[in-house]
Amino acid sequence: MNRLFKLMAMLLGLGVIPLLTNAQNKIIIEDEEPDAVFSISRNKAGDEIIKIMHSTRPPYFREPDVPRFLLTDTKGRFALGIGGYVQAVAEYDFGGIVKNKDFLPSSIPAPGTTAVKNQFQMDISTSTLFVKLVGRTKTLGDFILYTAGNFRGDNYGFQLLNAYIQFLGFTVGYSYGNYMDLAAIPSTIDFAGPSGAAFYRTVQLAYTYSKLKNWKFTGAIELPTVDGTYGSYSVLENASESAAQRMPDFTANIQYNWGPNSQIRAAAIVRSMTYDSFNSKGDISAKSEIGWGVQLSSVFMIGPKLQFFGQANYGKGISQYMNDLSSLDVDLVPDPDNPSRMQALPMMGWMAGLQYNFSPNVFASTNYSATRLYSDNGWPVQNSDFYRYGQYFACNVFWNITKDLQVGAEYLRGWRTGFLDNSTRHANRINLITQYSF
Repeated sequence: MNRLFKLMAMLLGLGVIPLLTNAQNKIIIEDEEPDAVFSISRNKAGDEIIKIMHSTRPPYFREPDVPRFLLTDTKGRFALGIGGYVQAVAEYDFGGIVKNKDFLPSSIPAPGTTAVKNQFQMDISTSTLFVKLVGRTKTLGDFILYTAGNFRGDNYGFQLLNAYIQFLGFTVGYSYGNYMDLAAIPSTIDFAGPSGAAFYRTVQLAYTYSKLKNWKFTGAIELPTVDGTYGSYSVLENASESAAQRMPDFTANIQYNWGPNSQIRAAAIVRSMTYDSFNSKGDISAKSEIGWGVQLSSVFMIGPKLQFFGQANYGKGISQYMNDLSSLDVDLVPDPDNPSRMQALPMMGWMAGLQYNFSPNVFASTNYSATRLYSDNGWPVQNSDFYRYGQYFACNVFWNITKDLQVGAEYLRGWRTGFLDNSTRHANRINLITQYSF
């Protein structure tokens, strides 16, 4: 740890440019990433630390690859990487629009709210920067410190994506949630991805046990996020409001791997969702509803070039963790049969996709996904257009012109169906992408 603190102090005190100036030589490490440039003082960085940098990359297609520029300490035990990518996307909607940069079927507008059936957008906000420190220590084993962000905040403000520390199997900080499977999400230009996939980030304390051959287990406590539909909902004017949460979310998953690109995972989440309840006399009390979810996901090779992706989710009160439901505020909804309480609705999501690798530099993929919100105890009431069912279809092709430059094209189609009618609205989108990594 002393070496870690010395390295960070040296970077802060001297800056990156003086370090590069004082370096005696620059070398190319011949390993899985032959273009990685290392700046060192005396001794050549060992292959082991390079493997840590590569193997600890999250298995998600949007995660930046091993950075081109790395700094190491004099003995090659720590490496600091700085990198990211610039990503420009052009979007054109036709035959119906989605009022969002991301292609969410739940955002297809209602009839009468707009007459526009075509839409053009451009986006650069998904461009990403990251800093990653890896090291091999006696006390903490392989040590990883990672922080990353893009520009999806207000007015293209910087937005945190990841900020965590990993050591001895522990993950502490802000990272991908453990009720999800990054590896089982297919590639899309659309930033949101398949509507029925589980995807979220959260502050967490997680532990992963991976000492059994082909098996891995993770348990975690996570910061809860609860978004509900609150307010007056009966003739007695009983009402509810959001409240501070009293318990963390509890998540766990177990995974079996075979081969380098094949796995199956089962995951579960249990959560207690607290809210304030007001009765007709103005009295207030804190109440809770239990939410839960289960997931089964897999990714595996079908021959040498074809890969399958799939996952299925079912539960109650887990809309925050489902792509197309996360913006609807339906973790908790009113219970018309019991005006003093809220309820957690059942919900479901699933997806299946294929990717075919024509060559090391060209691949195409397609996926179909669906999400459904179920009614319970007569909710929703007097709102025939509230989201009930959404569908999502994508097909795309990507070409890595060079190791750093990628272009791609994508077609998307979405469907949105309301609760109490049979009308379905749809939209189409063409995406084009240019991305340069550094």
